Amino acid sequence: MTNETLLNEARALESICVADRRALHERAEVGFELKETYDYVWKKLEEIGLEPKSCGRRGIVCTLGNPGKVFLLRADMDGLPIREETGLPYACASGAMHACGHDMHTAMLLTAARLLKAHEAELRGTVKLMFQPAEEPIEGSRDMIDAGVLENPKVDAAMMFHVMTNQPIPTGTVIISAPGVSAPAAGMFRIDIQGKGAHGAMPNTGVDPISVAAHIVLGLQEINARELGIAESAALTLGMISSGANANVIPDTALIRGNFRAYDDEVFNRIRRRVGEISEGTAATFRASAKMTMAGSCPTLLNDANMSAQVQGYVEELLGPGKVFGAAQIAGSSVSRSTGSEDFAAISHEVPSIMLALAAGQPADGHNYPLHNPKTSFDEAALVPGSACYAWIAMRWLEESAKAAN
Repeated sequence: MTNETLLNEARALESICVADRRALHERAEVGFELKETYDYVWKKLEEIGLEPKSCGRRGIVCTLGNPGKVFLLRADMDGLPIREETGLPYACASGAMHACGHDMHTAMLLTAARLLKAHEAELRGTVKLMFQPAEEPIEGSRDMIDAGVLENPKVDAAMMFHVMTNQPIPTGTVIISAPGVSAPAAGMFRIDIQGKGAHGAMPNTGVDPISVAAHIVLGLQEINARELGIAESAALTLGMISSGANANVIPDTALIRGNFRAYDDEVFNRIRRRVGEISEGTAATFRASAKMTMAGSCPTLLNDANMSAQVQGYVEELLGPGKVFGAAQIAGSSVSRSTGSEDFAAISHEVPSIMLALAAGQPADGHNYPLHNPKTSFDEAALVPGSACYAWIAMRWLEESAKAAN
């Protein structure tokens, strides 16, 4: 099959892909709670003629092809707990939103499944399709790995797409990650502080967890300021503090939630250790206690050097050289090295992997809001090239692997 044949077939499926995307967008769900999304994807896979299987908590996996190497294509399915403000006719009304484009990823992989199924006899190996829950809380990838997504048959290589919007890059342009780390390790955490409630008029009879929380917040800022070297890039953000309900009552407890990220796994682990030590030590200083608990984490995302070069070549074959760039060619851009984390990283530490970015909305075309914004929008013109790339990359990688084995 030629690249032009595949592109034409993807174009012929555009209306179906758009319909899938809008149906998924309208029923956005979060985390592992993806009943409607799961049922929709399962039904579509069966309609294509595939045999989906459950994998972990709300994950779906299916395979097609022939004996040989195994190439995994991954799409995440969850949305965010954001109330949508786009005004689109297919906007989600449930209080959740696909503000990170996972509906685009899932629709593209469903379309790639249609393309691959139509050419199944030509595949020089096996394609494994991975539809993943809970990417946003960075838990779903590890859950599916633990449930065996990389086994039976054993996966040899993997790839993923992430759409971008509100970027000055033409829709349909593909960015290939450079070898090495393209996204930081990330950890979500909570700090539970136990004090002793008391009357606000008699603070000496209690232990104030709000005061303790304030000191912990200040202490955690010292990690970046005084414990990391100039070359150790990291970010620590505290996104929530909660305690108390009345002005004249010292509460019993306080809660802090936050996250931290680093481009080096050793630095990440050091920060994780220090968040716990500072929290517990500070609380003890003020006669309280504190416990830091991780609530989801992922390592750095590693891109295989061989795959980076191979995949760039495959996409150039399919879309033409003007539609694909290596991350090094756009150094300094916000897409050359993501500051946002991606839990596909867990897979990248298990098998050779590559992350691709797909431009799906320019400010000049009215896409004026970034990812995770309640008004963010995506250019559906990206769906055809994205779907075709998913299928073409898998076919070409299997073809070249089979030739190399002979």
